[in-house]
Amino acid sequence: MARQKIFRFKQFSVLNDKTAMKVGTDGVLLGAWCDVTAAKRVLDVGTGCGVIALMIAQRNHEAIIDAIDIEEDAVEEAKENFYNSPWAVRLTVKRVDFNDFTARARYDLIVSNPPFFTNGVLPANDARNLARHCYSLSFQELITHGKSLMSPDGRLAVITPVEAELLIRQCVVLNGMGIKRLTHVVPVENAEPKRLLWELVNGDASTVHDTIIVQNENRDYTQQYISLTRDFYLKM
Repeated sequence: MARQKIFRFKQFSVLNDKTAMKVGTDGVLLGAWCDVTAAKRVLDVGTGCGVIALMIAQRNHEAIIDAIDIEEDAVEEAKENFYNSPWAVRLTVKRVDFNDFTARARYDLIVSNPPFFTNGVLPANDARNLARHCYSLSFQELITHGKSLMSPDGRLAVITPVEAELLIRQCVVLNGMGIKRLTHVVPVENAEPKRLLWELVNGDASTVHDTIIVQNENRDYTQQYISLTRDFYLKM
């Protein structure tokens, strides 16, 4: 049977019908927003179909990027997407639980669009809920283990719901880290922020605060969002 769900970007395409988590605004925002400067080794945690890893490969021509996921279908799909991309030699994917993941060398950038839902019942055999539920990976685990895998000057870039702000700040303090950038993501002009983009570093940091508005009141993409993502979306 022919594969149907192909998401086409300007420099690569991703098959997106096997993995539980589909290409969406959160992942594209994080992949375009994270600082890839001088990042020679990158880890993408919970890669799904691999879109964030591919975006980073496009933005940084030297980075060696490892991607991991606990879902078998996601790993198989990311592997195919990596192989078909212009940067196949710099991209690898492995099926492993992040809490069990070890590396021979530390990473300059760790990036994750992590599971969001911390409340409610996790339905049995539901891959999408597993991918988005903190049962599989908590924010605390992501930050604590992430720090252990970071180089001294490394960065951890994450997107979270705004409701997780206090928890993230507590985890940052407990791990002796700092918030270098914090961006509020507003889905529609004049609405409340729904997401937060975090850049965490080792030690203290002065935080740069800003806001991204995705759509204006007419539901057209804002110039700000277009400027951030124009290297990727065909329609930008």
